[in-house]
Amino acid sequence: MLQTYRNHILSIVAILFVTMLFSCQDRLNEVRKWDLDEGKPQTAGKGINLFYTDSGKVKANLRTPLMKDFTHLDFSYREFPDGLELDFFDEENKKNTIIADYGIMYEQTDLVDLQGNVVITTADSTVLKAKQLYWDQQRGWVFSDINYNVKLNNGALNEGEGFDANEKFDKFISRSNKGVQIVEETE
Repeated sequence: MLQTYRNHILSIVAILFVTMLFSCQDRLNEVRKWDLDEGKPQTAGKGINLFYTDSGKVKANLRTPLMKDFTHLDFSYREFPDGLELDFFDEENKKNTIIADYGIMYEQTDLVDLQGNVVITTADSTVLKAKQLYWDQQRGWVFSDINYNVKLNNGALNEGEGFDANEKFDKFISRSNKGVQIVEETE
């Protein structure tokens, strides 16, 4: 009889313990949701030096003093509030570099917004400078609606307001511009 009561009491204690564990887990998950305030990043990293490789070849190298990850949000993004430097390597291992004071990369759209002293230097020495530009990674397209200046590898200079270009800058459409163009004459 005493053994039966002891078994019943142990069973009741075990049920209460399991109930408390599940109850605490639900509350813990609820508390974690509060901790991930939508105004705060999910994670942050300092002194980032990230390499992207494909088939053993380095395709890109990102360096930034601070990256904030907001990928827990419905419209997720990564922010680079203290600037970034990004090197891209093409199929021939030629390097193109982007530098900006601020950057934000939107996950769903693959759109990158670069702001403040944006400088793009291509492998062929073309240098584009702007206060802000956008890079559509899916389409391989770079564009801006504000003032820019570009010095092409042949010495030509171009200043304008707004442009569209492919990533290689061999297709460059300026909305309005002035500059010095170098034209080679042929017979």
